[in-house]
Amino acid sequence: MIRKVLVITILAISIIFSWNYFSLQKNISEIVESDSRNTGISVYSHFNWFINPNVIVFDIRDVSSEKSPMDVSRVLLQLSAKLKENEYESIILSFKGKPKFMLKGDFFKATGLEYGTQNPVYTLRSLPQNVYNLDGTNAFSTWTGGLLGVLGKQMEDLSEFHKQWYVKNLVSGS
Repeated sequence: MIRKVLVITILAISIIFSWNYFSLQKNISEIVESDSRNTGISVYSHFNWFINPNVIVFDIRDVSSEKSPMDVSRVLLQLSAKLKENEYESIILSFKGKPKFMLKGDFFKATGLEYGTQNPVYTLRSLPQNVYNLDGTNAFSTWTGGLLGVLGKQMEDLSEFHKQWYVKNLVSGS
């Protein structure tokens, strides 16, 4: 009886990990391998708690020193393009297993549908205003006013977003 339970448990765990791999991680691996600009960025992606298909965890594991925040953003946008036909509630943005921020699923889907046609500068500068703290509150402001002033504040927010997400931890080694 114990052996039967053990076999069933191992089989269930194998199925869950395979499902996560083929649904998400395989896409990340293909994105990194197919675009030389992504070399040096290590990301692990899985469903939340490995069993919630409505929530994706996008977990940065490492970023080499010659990579910029724009490179990391590109990997995230390329994943959204690969998964654009799917519906998700949210995407948790983590660093080394620690959740930091989240995106709403409808924004993630929209960026995937627009990838390759929308101006990437627009997508990147509007990214922070679509980033949420884990409690659901806005992590960054939505700016209004003159184009140059708004653009400057949005780019500052993009830089701050990446710092809070993973750059500070990479620099400090934690």
